Amino acid sequence: MTGRGSASRFLASVLHNGVGRYVRQLQRLQLRLSPSAADARGARQFVEEEAVDFARRHPDVVLYVSPCDVPAPVLVAEYLNGTVREELIASKTSEEILQLATKLASQSGLDIIRIRKPFHTDNPSIQGQWHPLTNKPSALTVRGPRLHAQ
Repeated sequence: MTGRGSASRFLASVLHNGVGRYVRQLQRLQLRLSPSAADARGARQFVEEEAVDFARRHPDVVLYVSPCDVPAPVLVAEYLNGTVREELIASKTSEEILQLATKLASQSGLDIIRIRKPFHTDNPSIQGQWHPLTNKPSALTVRGPRLHAQ
């Protein structure tokens, strides 16, 4: 916790993901829906039209479809770190469910928190942070207006 009352951490990748090869953190995606409920129409349409394409685009994610008597359709995401997220998809369209599934597939399963800067000082400079082009002539860093070839 910080002085602001919200959790924060420095930006880091999960287990240095992407250093060797990228490992998608979403392990399993389960769609629980009622075969006859009116608010599960979009979920049934997702299963008929979009589920196979989603599975082809994300071959490392296991997609389960469970038709059962549930009060409302739910999309359950299980991540490699043990996090389980349940998203209510009642009365959503097939496209909205596809967007939600794609969003869940691209997340790491960690809680969304405020990211801290990798540097801190008690006396901040009004000049800004140094970078390699700080003292270079502006002709190298600033370009004039583009002239389109005619």
